[in-house]
Amino acid sequence: MADADQPPLSALKTNPKFIFFTDFNGTITQQDSNDFMIENFGVGPVLRKEMFRDILSGRRTFRDAFKEMLDSISLPLNEFLSGGMEPVVRALLAHLLGEDEAKMLPILSSNVAPRPGKNLDDEGGWEIAFRDDSQDIAHMAMTSRWKSGPQETDLLFAKAGRDLVTYCENENVLFTTFQTFSEILDVLKNIVLGKLSVEDVAASRA
Repeated sequence: MADADQPPLSALKTNPKFIFFTDFNGTITQQDSNDFMIENFGVGPVLRKEMFRDILSGRRTFRDAFKEMLDSISLPLNEFLSGGMEPVVRALLAHLLGEDEAKMLPILSSNVAPRPGKNLDDEGGWEIAFRDDSQDIAHMAMTSRWKSGPQETDLLFAKAGRDLVTYCENENVLFTTFQTFSEILDVLKNIVLGKLSVEDVAASRA
């Protein structure tokens, strides 16, 4: 979800040569808070992993499976806070980059909504409110919150050891792996300078 004063992806109107998207939860952060909540307060780690395997294999859509996982969490909203929600993302970016820089970054995210007849702070009172009605969430990510996003990129950086690597291999999406953002910065500098092509980077992946 973008800043109120800035339409989502308004930077596209300037026709930039390079556009960089990144996931926040589990990519910029070390741990995915959704996975933590689902495993500790929802269906548990075994079923969560089984459901993500179903997503990877195409047996289930991400949207349906992820909603089922979140629906299994009965904690009131005021007892948890997901790292993928815009207020948390923007606050952390403002702390790291400064208020002015953070305001320049559009944030695209899903949100939460109260269930019929309940308040957000009631037990079982909230549910996920997806950003749009698509079955495959166009959420650029390095964990498991993806699907259509990777196919819309020229080069995808997938965090090593995460489910996104498996997805890209299954779908023949051009990608390379990374451990830290400094690795991404080095690669992008060389692409911008013309020292590397997207194909070179993908081909060099171990």
